[in-house]
Amino acid sequence: MRFKNIEAIIFDLDGVLTNTSEYHYQGWKKLADLLGIYFDRKINEDMRGIPRRQSLEVMLGNRKMPEEEKLKNMEIKNDYYVELLKEMTPDDILPGALDLLEEIRDVGIKIGIGSSSKNAGTVIDKLGLKKYVEWVSDGNSVEKHKPEPDLFLHCADNLKVSPDKAIVIEDAESGVEAALAGGFWAIGLGPSERVGKAHLVLPGLEGVKLKDILDI
Repeated sequence: MRFKNIEAIIFDLDGVLTNTSEYHYQGWKKLADLLGIYFDRKINEDMRGIPRRQSLEVMLGNRKMPEEEKLKNMEIKNDYYVELLKEMTPDDILPGALDLLEEIRDVGIKIGIGSSSKNAGTVIDKLGLKKYVEWVSDGNSVEKHKPEPDLFLHCADNLKVSPDKAIVIEDAESGVEAALAGGFWAIGLGPSERVGKAHLVLPGLEGVKLKDILDI
């Protein structure tokens, strides 16, 4: 397989460039404890790649909760998460990610971020990655989230590239499905049972060079 005429590469954030999953887990665990709901890492894994409201629904399971309470609890969880993000530094960039970003920037390919997180901008600032990224589409950018393609389409539109000339790099099944639904090339990071629908599957970005994903 050969990727031709690629003009942009759009990265998911969590699990691709950094790993805030532990912060998310701690935030949801604190909320679950507050509500008296059982919560563990397996349930947390079911939240991978989905926005806050859907994550709350996963945590609640069959429990009913009025909309007003849902909104309040989403904010409580976000407050926990934002407080934990204060600990983040550039040392939290995942192995190989920075080298790849530098290589992409040096050859003139545009770099975008497509993240369901409404705190994506804060994370990018804490990691010191703002200088590499030309556009960020996050949880505030669109109404429909992954596996719908809207987030990546929003990013591509603002980067002024067509989906068939852009690669999406994702670590979640819902993100890969969103990329494919939008007509993008998709690279999945992680086990094939999770991201195996992608055009190319890699364990991670460590040791990955631009040529590895442009010419397979």
